[in-house]
Amino acid sequence: MKYSYVGKEISRIDACEKVTGTALYTADMKLQGMLYTRLLKSPHAHARILKIDTSEAEKLPGVRAILTGEEIPHQFGIYMTDKYMLAREKVRHVGEPVVAVAADTEEIAEQAVELIKVEYEELPAVFDPCEALKTDAPLVHENLHEYLHAPFVFPKPHTNIANHFKLRKGDVERGFKGADVIVENEFNQPMVQNVQMETHASIGQWLPSGQINVWSSAQSPFAVRHLLSVGLGVPIHKINVQVPYVGGGFGGKAGLHWEPLVVLLSKKAGGRPVKLVMTREEEFNTAAVRQGMHARIKTGVKRDGKIVAGEIEYIWDSGAYADYGVNIGRAAGYSCSGPYEIPNVKCDSLTVYTNHPYGTAYRGFGHVEFHWAIERQMDLVARAIGMDPVEFRLKNAALPGCITVTGEKLREDCGRVDECIKAVAKELRWGKKKPERKGTKVRGIGIAALWKAPAMPPYTSSSAIVKLNEDGTATLSISLIEMGQGTATAFAQMVAEGLQIPVEKVKVVSRQETDYAPYSWQTVASRGAFMDGNAVLRAIEDARGQIKETAAELLGVSKDKLTLADGKVLAEGRPEKGLPLGTIATCGILPSGSGIKGPILGYGYYTAEGLTGLDPETGQGLPALMWTFGAQGAEVEVDTETGEVRVLKVVTALDLGKALNPLLVRGQIYGGVVQGLGTTFSEEFIFNEKGVLLNNNLTDYKIFRAPDIPDEFVPILIENPKHNAPYGARGIGEHPTISIGPAVANAIYDATGVDLYDLPMSREKVWLELKRAEGRK
Repeated sequence: MKYSYVGKEISRIDACEKVTGTALYTADMKLQGMLYTRLLKSPHAHARILKIDTSEAEKLPGVRAILTGEEIPHQFGIYMTDKYMLAREKVRHVGEPVVAVAADTEEIAEQAVELIKVEYEELPAVFDPCEALKTDAPLVHENLHEYLHAPFVFPKPHTNIANHFKLRKGDVERGFKGADVIVENEFNQPMVQNVQMETHASIGQWLPSGQINVWSSAQSPFAVRHLLSVGLGVPIHKINVQVPYVGGGFGGKAGLHWEPLVVLLSKKAGGRPVKLVMTREEEFNTAAVRQGMHARIKTGVKRDGKIVAGEIEYIWDSGAYADYGVNIGRAAGYSCSGPYEIPNVKCDSLTVYTNHPYGTAYRGFGHVEFHWAIERQMDLVARAIGMDPVEFRLKNAALPGCITVTGEKLREDCGRVDECIKAVAKELRWGKKKPERKGTKVRGIGIAALWKAPAMPPYTSSSAIVKLNEDGTATLSISLIEMGQGTATAFAQMVAEGLQIPVEKVKVVSRQETDYAPYSWQTVASRGAFMDGNAVLRAIEDARGQIKETAAELLGVSKDKLTLADGKVLAEGRPEKGLPLGTIATCGILPSGSGIKGPILGYGYYTAEGLTGLDPETGQGLPALMWTFGAQGAEVEVDTETGEVRVLKVVTALDLGKALNPLLVRGQIYGGVVQGLGTTFSEEFIFNEKGVLLNNNLTDYKIFRAPDIPDEFVPILIENPKHNAPYGARGIGEHPTISIGPAVANAIYDATGVDLYDLPMSREKVWLELKRAEGRK
């Protein structure tokens, strides 16, 4: 079908505010009587708190409230309630907050923190998740058996295992017995930081009336409201959460973060608003980070290239807390095979406590990490049997009609990973382009495939409201958080399409407030375009129906004979019989002057369809609202003398069903690829033997910068529409990050015959090795 606005390259509707600096973020806000917070943080990875002396800090002029963990008995968590806002009895990682101070200025609060004295008794710590699994390992949470958790989370009491997800499909032992070749490997992914441009920021006010008001840089205002209600024991109608513009999230602002702390400080300060803005160093040491992972993969394959068995173990370093990390381990478990059909699979995905900073969601929700292992393994297995890596992937690709590891039969409209693989291979001239060598520099190409479904409970929902205004413009209210992905613009295009008005006449409310906004679960998991998009479509249809009912009565024609075009409602075949939309926005006016009907206010909702819980012993069930398939490829140039790697070209093919706005899709691909390359080459947390993070700033922690960006990007948008998606569109926000790492690593091997981490040292790797040596020293 041809559309007027959907599928067009329309610039972002929020661009002007952001580039001119007029967009309001939480850190910009200043309320009457506001206080400012600083934190005293633990210098130890694991230690018992013996004594806290705040007496000198309390005497400092300008200090209005001091809180310690003993004053905050509440535990918080979205899937596992294992976290206190301030450490109680003991600290579990370096940088964990122990005392919070609210004062008239940040400087006074910082001075007060320096006056506080804490006595600790150091305890044995554990930093390796594999070591943490041992029976004699120090326990990070002795009371794990007492914690509340989601029904799909399976902790192991009196161990460090926060969640053990099991998946069993077919007969693995029999599968391996029938294999001609068995290949076993282990892979690692380090902890990294989300590095949002905007650090975490929260303002809380607990008024004497009992009303709680929160302003936050959160991805999930309704989740914040719910978790505050549960944790503090306050009714939901007494809590209002507002989210202005958000300067990036990448999963790091999903769920609940520091909102309870500023609310409780406000209560102690007599109801004055309290603000906390994390420093960049605190983002590394104190806020949530991406989990680390160790993977063990055993693959059984026939000589003809057909995989017959897979045994997989993912061991996740959740750090000191696992309130979000347990669901990452679960999502990796039910997607464990990657986009391939394997008849016999055994997977154990374990989320493990250590004394590192605690883990949370990161763009891809665990898929970046485990795809590194799966897609490196695919190349290694292909080489072991002498088969071309592209041919090997295509032979095992999960296509319509195939059975996933959880027992789901893929439908005809599920998407086509084979088309993505072939498109990338064609662009890279796979099979036609030989490795090139010029002096010490050699070039190679590599490929990796991907899949991902939204990781969420099977009962999540979204809603939307479309309001027609008196001048024929429209206002869309949603609770999806716009934090750079461009969804608000795509939704404006959908409203314009549905009401047949220009996009410039559509406003999408950018500041969410739970007292007034329609409900949406969370802005996570690449679910927004699909779930909130369906809610928007239904709201548009509801508004269209109301418009036609009012117009039908005014024009004296059947509503089935009415259409919307050029900002009017028209009678078919009788263009003179039409009404501007604005004239019926609030009600219809009869010739007598009487009013009929009422304001046009369309409401729509969407609840996830066809999902089930998963069997706790086998992982069988239906966890996927939709699958988005893709493939990525890279051409690299490696200096074999120095180890320097230059990424010359990146190809990303995604089967997104429908590109609602190709311009924004390409932007997502560019950003996602660069972010994924950073975690491939240079981003890594480096600790010393005491658990102290050595590179907790953007000088020592190397994200990709302008000179590192690949010379050429080739985005390929494949459109096999999904039947129950808005205009057929699937979510793709996280996917460009997922498999670029293994694609590059496979290209490096193609060029050099050396694995990525066995190369001679580049400047970045020399620096990383020096930091590791410093940590050991």
